[in-house]
Amino acid sequence: MTAAWTTDPVLPRFTVGRVFTDWGIDPVPFVLAVWVAGVYLVGVAMLHRRGDRWPVGRTVSFVVLGMGSFVFATASGLARYDTTLLSVHMVQHMILTMVVPLSLALGAPITLALRTLHARPRAWLLVVLHSRVARVLSFPPLAFLLYVVSPWALYYTSWYDASLASPFVHEMMHIHLVAVGALFFWPLMGIDPLPGRVGYPFRVLLTVMTLPFHAFLGVTIMGQTTLIGESHYTALREGPMGAWLPPMLEDQHVAGGILWATGDLIGLVFFAVLFVQWVRSSHKEAAREDRRLDMLEAREARSAATDTMRT
Repeated sequence: MTAAWTTDPVLPRFTVGRVFTDWGIDPVPFVLAVWVAGVYLVGVAMLHRRGDRWPVGRTVSFVVLGMGSFVFATASGLARYDTTLLSVHMVQHMILTMVVPLSLALGAPITLALRTLHARPRAWLLVVLHSRVARVLSFPPLAFLLYVVSPWALYYTSWYDASLASPFVHEMMHIHLVAVGALFFWPLMGIDPLPGRVGYPFRVLLTVMTLPFHAFLGVTIMGQTTLIGESHYTALREGPMGAWLPPMLEDQHVAGGILWATGDLIGLVFFAVLFVQWVRSSHKEAAREDRRLDMLEAREARSAATDTMRT
Protein backbone atom coordinates (compact mmCIF):
# COMPACT_ATOMS: atom_id res chain seq x y z
CA MET A 1 0.00 0.00 0.00
CA THR A 2 1.04 3.59 -0.41
CA ALA A 3 2.40 5.70 2.38
CA ALA A 4 -0.87 7.05 3.74
CA TRP A 5 -2.22 3.61 4.59
CA THR A 6 0.76 1.59 5.80
CA THR A 7 0.88 0.36 9.38
CA ASP A 8 3.97 2.53 9.86
CA PRO A 9 3.22 5.86 8.16
CA VAL A 10 6.52 7.46 9.22
CA LEU A 11 8.78 7.50 6.17
CA PRO A 12 12.47 8.40 6.06
CA ARG A 13 13.64 11.51 4.25
CA PHE A 14 12.86 11.32 0.56
CA THR A 15 15.75 11.08 -1.89
CA VAL A 16 15.92 10.26 -5.58
CA GLY A 17 17.65 7.01 -4.68
CA ARG A 18 14.61 5.85 -2.72
CA VAL A 19 12.57 5.94 -5.92
CA PHE A 20 14.60 2.96 -7.14
CA THR A 21 15.23 1.15 -3.84
CA ASP A 22 12.06 1.58 -1.78
CA TRP A 23 9.67 -0.80 -3.53
CA GLY A 24 6.44 -2.37 -2.36
CA ILE A 25 3.73 -4.41 -4.09
CA ASP A 26 0.25 -2.97 -4.15
CA PRO A 27 -1.91 -6.02 -5.04
CA VAL A 28 -4.46 -4.52 -7.44
CA PRO A 29 -2.14 -2.67 -9.90
CA PHE A 30 0.55 -5.35 -9.66
CA VAL A 31 -1.80 -8.24 -10.44
CA LEU A 32 -3.39 -6.19 -13.23
CA ALA A 33 0.00 -5.43 -14.79
CA VAL A 34 1.18 -9.04 -14.59
CA TRP A 35 -2.07 -10.36 -16.05
CA VAL A 36 -2.16 -7.87 -18.95
CA ALA A 37 1.52 -8.38 -19.82
CA GLY A 38 1.11 -12.16 -19.54
CA VAL A 39 -1.87 -12.25 -21.91
CA TYR A 40 0.08 -10.15 -24.43
CA LEU A 41 3.12 -12.45 -24.25
CA VAL A 42 0.88 -15.51 -24.70
CA GLY A 43 -0.46 -13.94 -27.90
CA VAL A 44 3.06 -13.27 -29.17
CA ALA A 45 4.06 -16.87 -28.38
CA MET A 46 1.03 -18.17 -30.30
CA LEU A 47 2.09 -16.21 -33.38
CA HIS A 48 5.65 -17.51 -33.17
CA ARG A 49 4.47 -21.12 -32.79
CA ARG A 50 2.57 -20.94 -36.05
CA GLY A 51 5.46 -19.20 -37.82
CA ASP A 52 4.04 -15.67 -38.00
CA ARG A 53 6.21 -12.66 -37.33
CA TRP A 54 5.46 -10.08 -34.63
CA PRO A 55 7.78 -7.05 -34.37
CA VAL A 56 10.00 -7.15 -31.29
CA GLY A 57 9.64 -3.39 -30.93
CA ARG A 58 5.92 -3.74 -30.30
CA THR A 59 6.50 -6.31 -27.57
CA VAL A 60 9.13 -4.14 -25.93
CA SER A 61 6.88 -1.10 -26.14
CA PHE A 62 3.87 -2.83 -24.58
CA VAL A 63 5.47 -5.09 -21.97
CA VAL A 64 8.67 -3.27 -20.99
CA LEU A 65 7.85 0.41 -21.54
CA GLY A 66 4.07 0.28 -21.07
CA MET A 67 3.37 -2.19 -18.28
CA GLY A 68 6.89 -1.70 -16.90
CA SER A 69 6.25 2.04 -16.49
CA PHE A 70 2.89 1.29 -14.89
CA VAL A 71 4.53 -1.01 -12.32
CA PHE A 72 7.30 1.53 -11.75
CA ALA A 73 4.75 4.30 -11.09
CA THR A 74 2.61 2.20 -8.74
CA ALA A 75 5.17 0.01 -6.93
CA SER A 76 8.46 1.93 -6.75
CA GLY A 77 9.41 4.71 -4.37
CA LEU A 78 7.07 6.96 -6.35
CA ALA A 79 4.13 5.00 -4.96
CA ARG A 80 5.71 4.91 -1.51
CA TYR A 81 5.84 8.72 -1.32
CA ASP A 82 2.99 9.72 -3.66
CA THR A 83 0.69 10.69 -0.79
CA THR A 84 3.50 12.35 1.16
CA LEU A 85 4.87 14.80 -1.42
CA LEU A 86 2.79 16.44 -4.14
CA SER A 87 5.91 16.74 -6.29
CA VAL A 88 6.43 12.96 -6.22
CA HIS A 89 2.78 12.40 -7.06
CA MET A 90 3.16 14.73 -10.05
CA VAL A 91 5.98 12.60 -11.50
CA GLN A 92 3.74 9.58 -11.07
CA HIS A 93 0.85 11.47 -12.71
CA MET A 94 2.86 12.27 -15.84
CA ILE A 95 4.08 8.69 -16.23
CA LEU A 96 0.56 7.29 -15.94
CA THR A 97 -1.14 9.83 -18.16
CA MET A 98 1.46 10.11 -20.95
CA VAL A 99 4.24 7.50 -20.95
CA VAL A 100 2.11 4.44 -20.20
CA PRO A 101 -0.71 5.17 -22.74
CA LEU A 102 1.71 5.95 -25.57
CA SER A 103 3.79 2.82 -24.93
CA LEU A 104 0.72 0.58 -24.76
CA ALA A 105 -0.68 2.07 -27.97
CA LEU A 106 2.56 1.44 -29.87
CA GLY A 107 2.39 -2.20 -28.75
CA ALA A 108 -0.73 -2.74 -30.93
CA PRO A 109 -2.49 -5.18 -28.55
CA ILE A 110 -5.79 -5.09 -30.47
CA THR A 111 -4.03 -6.07 -33.69
CA LEU A 112 -2.34 -8.90 -31.80
CA ALA A 113 -5.70 -10.05 -30.42
CA LEU A 114 -7.32 -10.01 -33.88
CA ARG A 115 -4.50 -12.21 -35.21
CA THR A 116 -4.58 -14.75 -32.36
CA LEU A 117 -8.18 -15.03 -31.11
CA HIS A 118 -10.49 -17.80 -32.28
CA ALA A 119 -13.39 -16.96 -34.57
CA ARG A 120 -16.08 -16.25 -31.98
CA PRO A 121 -14.10 -14.03 -29.55
CA ARG A 122 -12.56 -12.30 -32.55
CA ALA A 123 -16.04 -11.53 -33.86
CA TRP A 124 -17.01 -10.17 -30.42
CA LEU A 125 -13.96 -7.89 -30.43
CA LEU A 126 -14.85 -6.61 -33.90
CA VAL A 127 -18.38 -5.86 -32.72
CA VAL A 128 -16.97 -3.84 -29.82
CA LEU A 129 -14.58 -1.95 -32.10
CA HIS A 130 -17.42 -1.02 -34.45
CA SER A 131 -19.93 -0.22 -31.70
CA ARG A 132 -21.41 3.21 -31.11
CA VAL A 133 -19.74 3.38 -27.70
CA ALA A 134 -16.29 2.86 -29.25
CA ARG A 135 -16.97 5.51 -31.89
CA VAL A 136 -18.09 8.02 -29.27
CA LEU A 137 -15.20 7.38 -26.88
CA SER A 138 -12.63 7.61 -29.69
CA PHE A 139 -14.16 10.77 -31.19
CA PRO A 140 -11.08 13.06 -31.21
CA PRO A 141 -12.70 16.28 -29.88
CA LEU A 142 -14.34 14.37 -27.00
CA ALA A 143 -11.14 12.48 -26.16
CA PHE A 144 -9.22 15.77 -26.27
CA LEU A 145 -11.73 17.42 -23.93
CA LEU A 146 -11.55 14.55 -21.44
CA TYR A 147 -7.75 14.58 -21.54
CA VAL A 148 -7.50 18.33 -20.97
CA VAL A 149 -10.24 18.68 -18.35
CA SER A 150 -9.23 15.63 -16.30
CA PRO A 151 -6.15 17.11 -14.52
CA TRP A 152 -7.97 20.35 -13.79
CA ALA A 153 -10.83 18.40 -12.26
CA LEU A 154 -8.37 16.32 -10.24
CA TYR A 155 -6.55 19.22 -8.58
CA TYR A 156 -9.35 21.79 -8.37
CA THR A 157 -12.18 19.67 -6.98
CA SER A 158 -12.47 17.42 -3.95
CA TRP A 159 -11.30 14.48 -6.05
CA TYR A 160 -7.64 14.79 -5.07
CA ASP A 161 -8.49 15.11 -1.37
CA ALA A 162 -10.63 11.97 -1.68
CA SER A 163 -7.70 10.11 -3.28
CA LEU A 164 -5.52 11.04 -0.29
CA ALA A 165 -8.12 9.77 2.15
CA SER A 166 -9.20 6.53 0.44
CA PRO A 167 -6.97 3.77 -0.95
CA PHE A 168 -9.75 2.69 -3.33
CA VAL A 169 -10.19 6.19 -4.78
CA HIS A 170 -6.41 6.49 -4.98
CA GLU A 171 -6.05 3.32 -7.08
CA MET A 172 -9.03 4.25 -9.25
CA MET A 173 -7.34 7.59 -9.91
CA HIS A 174 -4.32 5.71 -11.27
CA ILE A 175 -6.52 3.63 -13.57
CA HIS A 176 -8.41 6.75 -14.66
CA LEU A 177 -5.22 8.59 -15.64
CA VAL A 178 -4.10 5.68 -17.83
CA ALA A 179 -7.57 5.25 -19.35
CA VAL A 180 -8.01 8.91 -20.28
CA GLY A 181 -4.51 9.02 -21.75
CA ALA A 182 -5.25 5.89 -23.77
CA LEU A 183 -8.54 7.32 -25.12
CA PHE A 184 -6.68 10.38 -26.38
CA PHE A 185 -3.39 8.96 -27.66
CA TRP A 186 -4.44 5.52 -28.95
CA PRO A 187 -6.30 6.78 -32.05
CA LEU A 188 -3.63 9.44 -32.64
CA MET A 189 -0.46 7.38 -32.38
CA GLY A 190 -1.52 3.77 -32.02
CA ILE A 191 -1.24 1.15 -34.73
CA ASP A 192 -4.48 -0.68 -34.01
CA PRO A 193 -7.54 -0.40 -36.30
CA LEU A 194 -9.65 1.89 -34.13
CA PRO A 195 -12.55 4.19 -34.95
CA GLY A 196 -11.80 7.87 -34.67
CA ARG A 197 -8.60 7.75 -36.74
CA VAL A 198 -7.88 11.07 -38.44
CA GLY A 199 -5.25 12.29 -40.86
CA TYR A 200 -1.73 13.08 -39.69
CA PRO A 201 -2.08 16.88 -39.97
CA PHE A 202 -5.03 16.80 -37.55
CA ARG A 203 -3.16 14.41 -35.24
CA VAL A 204 -0.27 16.86 -35.05
CA LEU A 205 -2.69 19.71 -34.39
CA LEU A 206 -4.35 17.87 -31.49
CA THR A 207 -0.97 17.03 -29.98
CA VAL A 208 0.15 20.67 -30.27
CA MET A 209 -3.06 21.80 -28.58
CA THR A 210 -2.36 19.71 -25.47
CA LEU A 211 0.93 21.46 -24.70
CA PRO A 212 -0.48 24.87 -23.67
CA PHE A 213 -2.97 23.22 -21.33
CA HIS A 214 -0.24 21.30 -19.50
CA ALA A 215 1.92 24.40 -19.33
CA PHE A 216 -0.93 26.62 -18.15
CA LEU A 217 -1.97 24.15 -15.45
CA GLY A 218 1.63 23.80 -14.29
CA VAL A 219 2.13 27.56 -14.15
CA THR A 220 -1.18 27.97 -12.33
CA ILE A 221 -0.18 25.43 -9.67
CA MET A 222 3.22 27.10 -9.33
CA GLY A 223 1.75 30.56 -8.92
CA GLN A 224 -1.20 29.95 -6.61
CA THR A 225 -1.09 30.35 -2.85
CA THR A 226 -4.06 28.05 -2.19
CA LEU A 227 -2.70 24.69 -1.14
CA ILE A 228 -3.75 21.46 -2.85
CA GLY A 229 -4.56 18.73 -0.32
CA GLU A 230 -3.90 21.21 2.48
CA SER A 231 -5.45 19.29 5.40
CA HIS A 232 -3.67 16.05 4.50
CA TYR A 233 -0.24 17.57 4.01
CA THR A 234 -0.61 19.77 7.10
CA ALA A 235 -1.33 16.69 9.23
CA LEU A 236 1.83 15.01 7.90
CA ARG A 237 3.94 17.99 8.88
CA GLU A 238 2.54 17.96 12.40
CA GLY A 239 3.87 14.42 12.88
CA PRO A 240 7.38 12.93 12.96
CA MET A 241 7.94 13.52 9.24
CA GLY A 242 7.58 17.24 9.74
CA ALA A 243 11.30 17.37 10.51
CA TRP A 244 12.25 16.68 6.89
CA LEU A 245 9.18 17.54 4.80
CA PRO A 246 9.62 20.77 2.79
CA PRO A 247 7.16 23.66 3.17
CA MET A 248 3.89 22.78 1.46
CA LEU A 249 3.92 25.79 -0.85
CA GLU A 250 7.49 25.06 -1.91
CA ASP A 251 6.62 21.43 -2.70
CA GLN A 252 3.55 22.57 -4.63
CA HIS A 253 5.66 24.96 -6.72
CA VAL A 254 8.01 22.09 -7.55
CA ALA A 255 5.02 19.94 -8.53
CA GLY A 256 3.73 22.63 -10.89
CA GLY A 257 7.17 22.94 -12.46
CA ILE A 258 7.32 19.17 -13.00
CA LEU A 259 3.93 19.23 -14.72
CA TRP A 260 4.99 22.10 -16.97
CA ALA A 261 8.45 20.81 -17.89
CA THR A 262 7.67 17.12 -18.33
CA GLY A 263 4.53 17.90 -20.32
CA ASP A 264 6.61 19.81 -22.86
CA LEU A 265 9.40 17.20 -22.84
CA ILE A 266 7.11 14.24 -23.39
CA GLY A 267 5.24 16.30 -25.98
CA LEU A 268 8.46 16.41 -28.02
CA VAL A 269 8.59 12.61 -27.85
CA PHE A 270 5.02 12.49 -29.16
CA PHE A 271 5.99 14.76 -32.06
CA ALA A 272 8.92 12.49 -32.89
CA VAL A 273 6.67 9.41 -32.89
CA LEU A 274 4.07 11.14 -35.09
CA PHE A 275 6.76 12.34 -37.50
CA VAL A 276 8.21 8.85 -37.90
CA GLN A 277 4.74 7.37 -38.40
CA TRP A 278 3.85 10.06 -40.93
CA VAL A 279 7.06 9.45 -42.93
CA ARG A 280 6.53 5.68 -42.89
CA SER A 281 2.91 6.11 -43.98
CA SER A 282 4.00 8.38 -46.83
CA HIS A 283 6.61 5.85 -47.96
CA LYS A 284 4.06 3.02 -47.90
CA GLU A 285 1.57 5.13 -49.85
CA ALA A 286 4.26 5.97 -52.40
CA ALA A 287 5.18 2.29 -52.71
CA ARG A 288 1.52 1.35 -53.26
CA GLU A 289 1.19 4.03 -55.93
CA ASP A 290 4.36 2.79 -57.65
CA ARG A 291 2.99 -0.76 -57.70
CA ARG A 292 -0.32 0.49 -59.10
CA LEU A 293 1.42 2.41 -61.87
CA ASP A 294 3.65 -0.57 -62.65
CA MET A 295 0.58 -2.80 -62.97
CA LEU A 296 -1.11 -0.29 -65.29
CA GLU A 297 2.05 -0.02 -67.39
CA ALA A 298 2.37 -3.81 -67.60
CA ARG A 299 -1.30 -4.13 -68.53
CA GLU A 300 -0.93 -1.53 -71.28
CA ALA A 301 2.19 -3.27 -72.55
CA ARG A 302 0.36 -6.63 -72.72
CA SER A 303 -2.58 -4.96 -74.47
CA ALA A 304 -0.27 -3.34 -77.01
CA ALA A 305 1.52 -6.65 -77.63
CA THR A 306 -1.83 -8.41 -78.15
CA ASP A 307 -2.94 -5.74 -80.64
CA THR A 308 0.36 -6.10 -82.53
CA MET A 309 -0.04 -9.88 -82.79
CA ARG A 310 -3.57 -9.49 -84.12
CA THR A 311 -2.43 -7.13 -86.84
